[in-house]
Amino acid sequence: MSNNTYFAHETAVIDDDCVIGTGTKIWHFSHIMPTAVIGKNCNIGQNVVVSPKVILGNNVKVQNNVSIYSGVICEDDVFLGPSMVFTNVINPRSAIIRKDEYKKTLVKKGASIGANATIVCGNDIGEYAFVGAGAVVTKQVLPYALVVGNPSKQIGWISEYGHRLHFNDKGFATCIESNDKYQLKNNKVVKIS
Repeated sequence: MSNNTYFAHETAVIDDDCVIGTGTKIWHFSHIMPTAVIGKNCNIGQNVVVSPKVILGNNVKVQNNVSIYSGVICEDDVFLGPSMVFTNVINPRSAIIRKDEYKKTLVKKGASIGANATIVCGNDIGEYAFVGAGAVVTKQVLPYALVVGNPSKQIGWISEYGHRLHFNDKGFATCIESNDKYQLKNNKVVKIS
């Protein structure tokens, strides 16, 4: 199925009352539910579910087998790796309805979440942060932080290009690919050029 603004594979299910931006591609067996909002130039891989009230910004890449549950907001340029997992209830029970207890999760601009990672709801992921494959995020991730493991722990800092940053004793680092400069001050990274 295709319209003038976005492409959807014939096996995709696109419910009424959702918004899909120009240039977005939705692939095999994916389901976009009512009131979901997907920005421009996104790529929604195979077997993806985008639940009601989810918001995806522009240029978001969602790899295969990802379920994005109500309460999740992804800003522009976010990458969601294959089979990564979001949750939206802290203490789920099959026999107890907790739809009014959904927690929000915000994935900020440029962040990447690796394959098979799990993001426990209510924990925001900062700008350009990088969550390693298989990590289990149980607390907030700082902007530019590199986190790995279960539970995830910060092991360093990463540039907007996805390269490890190595700060000198004065708190400055340069990205090897872009030559951008960063400063580390009070456990916060700021891009300075």
